Amino acid sequence: MLSKNAIKRIAALRTKKHRKETNQFIAEGQKLVEDLLLSGINIKNIYHTAALAPLGLSKCVDVEIITEQEMKKISGLTTPTPVLAIADIPQHSYNETELSQSLSIALDDIQDPGNLGTIIRLADWFGFDFLLCSKGTVDAYSPKVVQASMGAVARVKIVEVDLPQLIGNLAQKGVPIYGTFLNGTDIYNESLTQNGIVIMGNEGNGISNEIEMLVNKKLYIPTFAKGDLTSESLNVAMATAIICSEFRRRKV
Repeated sequence: MLSKNAIKRIAALRTKKHRKETNQFIAEGQKLVEDLLLSGINIKNIYHTAALAPLGLSKCVDVEIITEQEMKKISGLTTPTPVLAIADIPQHSYNETELSQSLSIALDDIQDPGNLGTIIRLADWFGFDFLLCSKGTVDAYSPKVVQASMGAVARVKIVEVDLPQLIGNLAQKGVPIYGTFLNGTDIYNESLTQNGIVIMGNEGNGISNEIEMLVNKKLYIPTFAKGDLTSESLNVAMATAIICSEFRRRKV
């Protein structure tokens, strides 16, 4: 049986402040929890109802059976799943030399949790080395982002950075800094390197002026629609998928 203090402690992990204080996050759902177990991430606790026991549980994980009513109290979902886990937030380090020699994605104030979760999955799928998040980007370990990432949050090196300062340092060293703009070069006709930083901008405002000044390789994703009437723009997660795919296609 969960104590009131335990319920309060788990529920508090839905706030960014408490996640940072405890260095822990919540994951809900059997598939998601099993993916986290396989990833090797440090899982502290698993709670599940008697209706379902997650597979492949490690003996070192603290597993507790709770009632459906207790699950409703700690779950953030409208329809709670039978499994909830608490895991440690991975701590990833980096250096500018490493970044200059690899291919990474940088996010300039992405706000939508669904978009961020999808971008994390894309970084995982296409093997990008780091996901660099500006301080204004939504927390990568919020429940909605973790849910949307489908376990990829445990496999991608996600780092919160001072984006203007970091990009400025890398640009000064001649590192390719890519970004998408309406006045950019057609991505299908541009030569693409297998190192550098690919910047994706905010859903409503795009790449900020401060960051745009540091971009040295502007790209454009062309439309193939017939006629002048077409969508105004692509969703940032869709654009990220196209860009990641094109970068990796050049590597094949």
